[in-house]
Formats: sequence, C-alpha cells, structure tokens
Amino acid sequence: MSYLLALDQGTSSSRSIVFDRQGRIVGLAQREFTQHYPQPGWVEHDPMEIWRTQQDTMREALVKARISAPEVAAIGITNQRETTIVWDRRTGQPIHPAIVWQDRRAEPTCAALREQGLEPMIQARTGLRIDAYFSATKLKWILDHIPGARARAEAGELLFGTVDCWLIWQLTGGRCHLTDVSNASRTMLMDIHRNTWDAELLDRLQIPAVMMPAILPSSADFGHTHHDLVGREIPICGVAGDQQSALFGQACFHPGMAKNTYGTGCFMLMHIGDHFQTSANGLVTTSAAQIDHHPAFALEGSVFVGGAVVQWLRDGLRAFVHSSDVEALARSVPDAGGVMLVPAFTGLGAPWWDAQARGTITGLTRGSTMAHIARAALESIAYQSAALLLAMSRDAQATGTTPLEALRVDGGACVNDLLMQFQADLLGIPILRPTIVETTALGAAFLAGLQAGVYADTGELESLWRVERQFDPLMPRDEAAQRLAAWDHAVRQACTR
Repeated sequence: MSYLLALDQGTSSSRSIVFDRQGRIVGLAQREFTQHYPQPGWVEHDPMEIWRTQQDTMREALVKARISAPEVAAIGITNQRETTIVWDRRTGQPIHPAIVWQDRRAEPTCAALREQGLEPMIQARTGLRIDAYFSATKLKWILDHIPGARARAEAGELLFGTVDCWLIWQLTGGRCHLTDVSNASRTMLMDIHRNTWDAELLDRLQIPAVMMPAILPSSADFGHTHHDLVGREIPICGVAGDQQSALFGQACFHPGMAKNTYGTGCFMLMHIGDHFQTSANGLVTTSAAQIDHHPAFALEGSVFVGGAVVQWLRDGLRAFVHSSDVEALARSVPDAGGVMLVPAFTGLGAPWWDAQARGTITGLTRGSTMAHIARAALESIAYQSAALLLAMSRDAQATGTTPLEALRVDGGACVNDLLMQFQADLLGIPILRPTIVETTALGAAFLAGLQAGVYADTGELESLWRVERQFDPLMPRDEAAQRLAAWDHAVRQACTR
C-alpha cells in the first residue's frame, strides 16, 4: 500500500493522479466537463457532471497505473475553491447548478455589505475582502432565489459545500459532511483565528448553521470511500483547496516561501507562518494547508484571468487552433510592439479589487498584428503576477519577513518558457520550475500520505522536491521598472475606481 491517489477537481476538468512514494506519477486520467454561461458574468457547473467525471478518472488512473485498489494507501482531494453547491441531504441531488468561483452575480450583495461598513470586520475575522469571488454571497444568492430553499435549509434538509465537501459526500455515500480548513477559509464565513464558522456572519447573511460542514485540518480522517466505487474502501486522508495544496506540494513550509500557479487564473501564495497578518496592500490572508490543529497562514493574491486569456485568443479571436500554439506565435515578434492587453474580462482581483473593470487592449498601431496581441496576452499573465508579488513584498517588509529570494511555479502555463523568462525579468528573482509540475495534486497526495503514515514528516517531503529548470532574470532593472510602470498605466485605464 505505497501508492497515493490524488483527485484534482479543477475549474475546467476533473483529474485523478496516482503517485508512488517518491512523488512520481504512475497513472493519470483527465476528463473535461461543460462550462455554462447562462448570463453575462455568470458561470455554472453541473455538480453531477463533476462527480461523474471524477469517478471515471479515478478508475481510469488506477488502470493506467496498473495497480488495484488494495495497493492505494489513501486518497487526497484538491479542488477548485469558492465554487458553491447546495444539495438535498436525503437524495444527494443538487438543488441548483454549482455557482463557480468566477461568477459575479452576487456583487450587489457584496456592495450592500460594503455600504454597511462591514469590510474591516469581515477582513479581521476571515482574512478576506468582501467580494463575490468567495462562497458566502453565492450561497446567500441560492437561498434567496430558489423557491423554498431557505425554509428547507432551516429545517436541516439542505447541505452546503465547496467542491471538496461535495466529493467527500459522494465518495463516502453520504456518510461524511466535512471540509478542511483551507477550503473553509475561502467562504468568507470562517473565523480564521479559531477555524470555526462565524455565527455573526452566518446570521447577517441569513445562512442556517445546520447546513454547514464540520471543519477538519487538511491532513485528517475524512472517512472512507464506499466499497462499490473501486472494489475496496479507501481512506480519504488529505484535503486542501487547490492553491493551498500547490503551496504544500511545492514544499513551501516555511515563512517567506512563495509559489505561483499559472492556471485558468493565477494564484500566488506566500507562507507567513502561524501569525495572522492582515494585508495593507490589497491581498487576502488565507489558511494554509494544516497538518494538525496548529495554525498556518498565507498571504494570497488572485488573478482572475491568467491562462484563460490564451483560451480567449483561441476560441474568441480564433488566433490559433491549439493553446500550445501561442508561444510560437508570440515568439514570431521580438516584443509586443507597445501593445498592452489587460484581461479584466470578469473584473480585476488583487491588488486592485475592481469588479466593474473590463478588458482593454491599448497601444495599437497600424503595424500591430495578431502576433503582437498574442505576446501582449502572455505578458499580461506575468504583469498581473508581478503586481501580486510586489504587494506581498511590501506586506512582508512591514512585518520583517525575509524577502523572497525565488518564486516556485506550477500549473499548465508554467511550461511556457517565454512566459517564465519574462516573469523572472519583471521580478528580478529566479523562477524555479520543479521536476513535477503537478504540484496541486502532489500536495493532496502528500497531505494524505502524512495522515496515512506513508511519510514521517514534512522534512521527508522537502527531500522529494527537485528543480527541473531555473529562469534567471536577464532584463536590466530600469527597463523592468519602465515596463511595470507602463502596465500600471494600462490597468488604470481599465479600472472604474
């Protein structure tokens, strides 16, 4: 029983990965699922499709790994965060499509909370800014708009969960209604100091406490899968939201260590230890994955549109056929020719927090081509990430945290060498790409392995982390500063406040 099965439930696909004890991938399966856009600014998933695709990949990954269920020591779960699901406790059927983290329909509720002057209190309690990104106002929207939902919730008939909680419920045949501290910290409903649901916030948003899951550390006993899934009950021993899981999978266990995940969005986290710190620079404070009840925190900045800008070029502008073609197109020109693309398709996240901002392309001339726009699109990912790191550096400096010496990277877009080199140039520090870039799933496997006794401690996990390539900065610092100033000017043109 030396294998670990990680369920990686993302925004656009469900994946399952089998790791051996050394953290090597021995089996992987992936299924995309449908994205629903019922109105502008709305994004939904079918929770049952999420579950079906996750089941299918579980079984396929075991087949590809050529192992049987009895050889799996434990399951770890990592997931898209903030996405909100409400389901019937008795039947297990959702009462509404999952409202995805990208969805902006709850912004009017957020505006009302801000007008009531609640942001300082909410940030102090939860570590988060008031934003429709988080789960609380999505859940309130479902209870307000689905006939009879609030009464049923108050009667204990309905359950709430983020995607991890939904998968645990399904995996255990409805026996366990649980979440972990890292996912709970993304709801805007958890007291981040005590790792408990905040009664006052639940009351203000009219959310019945009876529908909330129990909160456990990220490495803990989350129950066992029911026998019929893969022919054996397997313990679920690790759960973490995708970004905290990636921080753990990158072996960023110490204050001052940071990682950036380049996926649909970009998510940068810096470990800040066991001391809670409120950001003064537009970031949020979140719970890092916790292996026990000892607190661990991270500063986080979120870019809503990262790799998704490449999908927009492919599907919206039909600039190329495959997303992987973007690097060749961008390399066909020496630079972006002065073009700046701000992909604020669903507003801007940290450090600007402007829900009404919209995408812009500036600096176009008669000589601008699709290649320049493609290069500007790639560069926009690095510019947005650089803004996050600069904000983190200011917060770290204020508390005496050691300045960041290198940035560890992962996610699908980190394989793009052009993007990684430009990121290093902007930041002026090395970019470290690990041998195993599937660090989100690896983090879930590590958490499960600790609880299951496969690993002794985090020191053993640190020894498994390896660098595949290091990108050192080549751009003169004055040129980098000029480019960042030009980007800041372009963002101000996209912002509404």
